[in-house]
Amino acid sequence: MKLNLLLTGNELMAGDIIDSNSAMVAQQLAPQGWRIHKKVTVGDDSALLQKEIDQLCEEGDVLIINGGLGPTVDDLTAAVLAQLCDRPLTEHPEALAHLSHWCEQRGFSMNASNRKQAILPEGCDIIANARGSAVGIRLMYRNCLVLATPGVPSELRQMLTDELLPLLKQRFESDHIHTLRLGVFGLGESGIQELFDRELPNWPDNIELGFRASMPVLEVKLTARGEHANTTLAEWRTPVETLLGEHLLGELPLSLPSVLVDELSKRNQTLCTAESCTGGLIASQITSIAGASKVFPGGIVSYSNAMKSSQLGVSEALLQQHGAVSRDVALAMAQGALRVGHADVALAVTGIAGPDGGSEDKPVGTVWIAWGSEDHLKAECLVLPFDRQAFQMWVSALGMELVRRHLLGIATMPSLIQRYCKKAH
Repeated sequence: MKLNLLLTGNELMAGDIIDSNSAMVAQQLAPQGWRIHKKVTVGDDSALLQKEIDQLCEEGDVLIINGGLGPTVDDLTAAVLAQLCDRPLTEHPEALAHLSHWCEQRGFSMNASNRKQAILPEGCDIIANARGSAVGIRLMYRNCLVLATPGVPSELRQMLTDELLPLLKQRFESDHIHTLRLGVFGLGESGIQELFDRELPNWPDNIELGFRASMPVLEVKLTARGEHANTTLAEWRTPVETLLGEHLLGELPLSLPSVLVDELSKRNQTLCTAESCTGGLIASQITSIAGASKVFPGGIVSYSNAMKSSQLGVSEALLQQHGAVSRDVALAMAQGALRVGHADVALAVTGIAGPDGGSEDKPVGTVWIAWGSEDHLKAECLVLPFDRQAFQMWVSALGMELVRRHLLGIATMPSLIQRYCKKAH
């Protein structure tokens, strides 16, 4: 099945809203073995809409149009489809009944603008919308199945599940496109590509290798086609996981916090954090994961020296002698977190997020990270060349990764950090 997607709306073209609907459609299609062939986004322009719909229908078996079915003058989808199919616009009785029921449930009086949503191309079928006032449109044009849907994400999601996917499964066989997504931390795209080229020179032609760089987890994507796609992916999964080694987090969807919570749970261990420069970001990310309460008793945000002393027991003499951003203070913070949280493992961070506050010895971006258990605490100093927000995010990510590696018994630092972060002296 060759499925095209057309998104319409001036708000999309102006950047007033971010397109999340195309990702939603692609994600819902993927488990069925389908993918979007082509995606086009246009503004509220009748001539341009006609041109793109005509071209996409000529090229494809299915066209999903998202947007332009609302009550206002800039909602053009129904009128454009009527013009293309050479059909008059007429009041659709089922669409009107749906609209009347929708208004009654909410205590609204239907006005002329509302009623516009029931004016559809003559003879078209409607697509039920369990959430919104505007029904969808289903018709054939140029031997292509056209499915027009409202642009509201929650309405589209419901319509995909209830109406569109069941309809497509009735009419089309799966294309048997299957994808394995693996999350990696500490390696860049070029580094992974070099690994594949060097260590897996006989990479099969029927598995497409792709990457998606994101912060901080990078996605390695393996896509296979055909009736034996799942078998092919299963055969190559072990060699790929072996290749990625200590950098592999697991199969997506996942995140560093979810992986860390899972590893702590497996070992029945607890983690307590002591944060200065990240201001509680690490604790916030950990507690966003369901089940974190079993492994995370809490964390201390000790932004000031006074808080480091009163909450974590860091001595004032230590702070005066070495400064807040130092190995000794980071280790003392970690020891305090172990004690206060009665935890098995601690993670402490203290640094200079900037843009001010740096010095020649401790430039902006300097951070000390201490992690480990009571009998095996380690500390590392890095200078991260990022702005304040990125600095905090990377410190949080690196800290969680170091704890993960501690739990797994991996002694080395992530390769990406070694490459791009300069150690302080």
